[in-house]
Amino acid sequence: MSKSQKKTKKGRLKQRLLHKYRLVILNEETFEERLSFKLTKLNLFVLTGLSAILLIAGTTVLIAFTPLREYIPGYSSTQLKRQASELVVKTDSLQAVLNSNSLLLNSVRKVLTGDLEIAMINRDSIFNAIAKDPENIDFSPSSQDSLLRDLVATEEKYNVFENSRSKITKVLFPPAVGSISEGYDPKNKHYAVDIIVPDNAPVKSIADGTVIFSGWTPETGNTLIIDHGNGIISAYKHNKVLNKEIGDMVKSGEVVALAGSSGELSTGPHLHFELWMNGFPVNPLNFIDFK
Repeated sequence: MSKSQKKTKKGRLKQRLLHKYRLVILNEETFEERLSFKLTKLNLFVLTGLSAILLIAGTTVLIAFTPLREYIPGYSSTQLKRQASELVVKTDSLQAVLNSNSLLLNSVRKVLTGDLEIAMINRDSIFNAIAKDPENIDFSPSSQDSLLRDLVATEEKYNVFENSRSKITKVLFPPAVGSISEGYDPKNKHYAVDIIVPDNAPVKSIADGTVIFSGWTPETGNTLIIDHGNGIISAYKHNKVLNKEIGDMVKSGEVVALAGSSGELSTGPHLHFELWMNGFPVNPLNFIDFK
């Protein structure tokens, strides 16, 4: 292609781009000219490009700097993220409180009904224990064990608390003072001690705590249950009068009820006292001196 032809082609392209067109808006009935524009193809391309750029820029601004972005899938504001994090923490806290309350309610149910679930036995551990031959087990102490035993024996020899250790087992305040008519007997499902006391004798709390049950049951009559924390619960049954209500805070040695003989299982004025730890009954005589 010669230079003259190239110049001719460029001239035609320039002429087409710069060729003016007139856009007229007319009244259809009267053909009156209302509005008119003189445009070239170059101007039309420039206006279209600018419009596209402005549209993209406006959309970006709306998404980045206005609340409208929250309605676009995949976008969320900092406030929503913070609220979501706070809700997760609150949910975890509520779940922990719910689990704690469930354990407490389960313990209260056991205290009221006296029913204990029998733990499932792991058969594999039993078979493994049977498979071991006791004759092949070496029970002789090692040299490290012998040294540790000698060290402990030497330290305990000069321990000033050793002689009084047996006296420190009675650490809780006695709920009532009197002779025991029936002791702790888990074989017969008597998870308590029955203390013979006069009618209207004061019944006291064994430690600081919160009343979690105060009411009447057909079998145990007027019953009071106190949560002392750390998984310790005390129960006072067959009372004549209850001096505390659910939610009341009590102190160690504070009078919480008056002894009596209420309930179907009572045969006379006495205090049926139970002590529970982590959902299981324990012998109150190991911790309280009732004399």
